[in-house]
Amino acid sequence: MMNYSEGGTADPPAPAVRAEGLTVTRGPRTVLRDLDFTVPRGQITGLLGPSGCGKSTLMRSIVGTQAQVDGTLEVLGSPAGHPTLRTRIGYVTQAPSVYDDLTVRQNLDYFSAILAPGRSTSDRHHEIDRVLTDVDLTSHADALAGNLSGGQRNRVSLAVALLGTPELLVLDEPTVGLDPVLRRDLWALFHAIAADRGATLLISSHVMDEAERCHRLLLMREGEILADDTPEALRTRTGSETVEAAFLHLVDKAATTAREKETTR
Repeated sequence: MMNYSEGGTADPPAPAVRAEGLTVTRGPRTVLRDLDFTVPRGQITGLLGPSGCGKSTLMRSIVGTQAQVDGTLEVLGSPAGHPTLRTRIGYVTQAPSVYDDLTVRQNLDYFSAILAPGRSTSDRHHEIDRVLTDVDLTSHADALAGNLSGGQRNRVSLAVALLGTPELLVLDEPTVGLDPVLRRDLWALFHAIAADRGATLLISSHVMDEAERCHRLLLMREGEILADDTPEALRTRTGSETVEAAFLHLVDKAATTAREKETTR
């Protein structure tokens, strides 16, 4: 049954990810500091910031592989790391997660069998053909993964993440090292996944021009979120022509605020 508010409109769907007071410590260091944010369903949210700002730690927290996580972190309506989320989330790390001594097709067949044991061979092969087409690796299906280029191996990892049509895709810098044409094609695929399948994508990058391709942005620096908004709203709010200029404006503003706090102590 659909819920309606007093005004007669449907309540907005719950976000794919909701964090309140999210904090991650690693030894004596606080990597993420008291983060509050949401990731809307069915959209591409870009997680942008310089290397070392905490993007990968945040992604590991969302998929449930990060230790020392405090605060509230809900993913697809369940606590992060809950066993029921394993088949609902696709995760691509920065380093390719494939077996070099297997072919591309063998890698996909192995992971497909793990995700859905008991499926017929024909169903698995149909799904494998689909994801190979998605990432443009059909012509390399029988090549050993260890003989592929770095960009091709990254695409094999993406194909693995696409198995089973996950509701949430968490992609840690999936376009790093790729040529401009392939980057363009992958972003077209990301938008098709969101539009045609209704999936949610959280994509990290330190390349600011990719921010313009996202529906929404989380801008990070030094373990904190500087902004959570659409690219257009960020440009308008800061009076900037690009998201990169908006980010730099917010960084300078945060630095000024920090200095002012220090001088008033």
